[in-house]
Amino acid sequence: MDKLTEVLQQKFGHTSFRDGQKEILEQIIAGKDVMAVLPTGMGKSLLYQLPAYLLEGTVLIVSPLLSLMQDQVEQLKMLGEKRVVAINSFLAYEQREQAFRQLSSYKFIFTSPEMLQNEGFNTLLSTMRIAYIVADEAHCISQWGFDFRPDYLRISTWLQTLHRPNVLALTATATKEVVNDIKTTLRMKEPFEYIHSIDRPTIAFEVREVEDQQEKLAWLFGRITTTNGPGILYTQSRKKAQFYAEQLRNKGISVAYYHAKMDQEDRILVQQQFQRGELEWICATNAFGMGIHKHNIRQIIHDHIPTSIANYMQEVGRAARDGGHSIASLIYTNSDVEQAFFVSMQDFPEEADIRLVFQTEQQQVQLPETTSRILTYWKEVLSEQQTIQLFTDIKQKKWLEIQRLHTLFRNEKCVREQLLNYFGETFIEKPAQCCSVCELDLQQVLIPRGQENEEKVLPNWSTRLNELLH
Repeated sequence: MDKLTEVLQQKFGHTSFRDGQKEILEQIIAGKDVMAVLPTGMGKSLLYQLPAYLLEGTVLIVSPLLSLMQDQVEQLKMLGEKRVVAINSFLAYEQREQAFRQLSSYKFIFTSPEMLQNEGFNTLLSTMRIAYIVADEAHCISQWGFDFRPDYLRISTWLQTLHRPNVLALTATATKEVVNDIKTTLRMKEPFEYIHSIDRPTIAFEVREVEDQQEKLAWLFGRITTTNGPGILYTQSRKKAQFYAEQLRNKGISVAYYHAKMDQEDRILVQQQFQRGELEWICATNAFGMGIHKHNIRQIIHDHIPTSIANYMQEVGRAARDGGHSIASLIYTNSDVEQAFFVSMQDFPEEADIRLVFQTEQQQVQLPETTSRILTYWKEVLSEQQTIQLFTDIKQKKWLEIQRLHTLFRNEKCVREQLLNYFGETFIEKPAQCCSVCELDLQQVLIPRGQENEEKVLPNWSTRLNELLH
């Protein structure tokens, strides 16, 4: 038995690797940079956890969300690993100082891109032996990606301060453009690339255009109150998430809402309740989802045109981790395309904002937090005119992508095939339940409310751990 398989069995309780895992692990251990695109449920956590037990030094994992970090820390602790810590803004000052004093004793350090700008933290890291660096949910690095956070772009400069260990970039979906952004920002040197198909044959795609918001509401409430979950209803505003949750609760559905403006403790609680099966539905903005390890999500519903195809596939990919049939339903009105563009652009600066920031002291300009953060970064690296041109290009690109999405959902071509083509994949085999344009028998996918759903039975801890890590 080779060393990789031996550690797989001893530490993680598995007897074999999934497709691509062993090839990726061999490259990490060999000291190569690795760019890995693997769909949700393909065992990305194992890829950065297992090599740590075959290499000297600490593994540094850069992760985008506090709740995601905490979840990953808990996963490792459940495996018996005590040398793990999350360093982020959620820690109280005393806790952070204690963690800093013990930093060299940890095998796994999770942190946020913002913490990488902390001088004291960086000084400590520079004295340690770093086995390799992990960029988790690496699509966030791309300026066209899930969440425009300038501190992700600063990673490129930050990497120069370390003795350049190899880098592992992990994500579930990425176009060729985003992959190139990731490789450039992380200063990857001839990385080994493993790009798995994003196709999930057990997820059927359903698209429906309705006349107005009233018809949309009737459809949403009708679907959720007559069929089994678990499910996630994605919407674009915090108000709508709360409204949907309240209405569905009044109709007897076990549901909660989730959005980025909730207290951190409340968000973690809702996430845990959903994962434990105490809630059947979540009504959420796109803040919900990364790091959700729930094996039996049966429905993903969008009440809008998404702001990007990559975002949409990330959200849809949270269904059917157990291999059972699930459905991704998108319900929209013709006016939703303009709303999608507005939502995608609301945090980005207008030309007047850019000129004001470049010509005035930053602290004297009152702008939304995200807008201010974006401009603070670009003021450091570009001129005023270059920044104006950058955001003109971003807006044009966003508008074209949303138009493309709108066209994709409205035409008479196979939804699955178009989504795969967007990511440069060729459609090979059509599943029995493909999409509402091709073949889709809802009775084969949806289970009427009140009927037993075998997947809804909570598995034992051994099975749940297996799903989390493999």
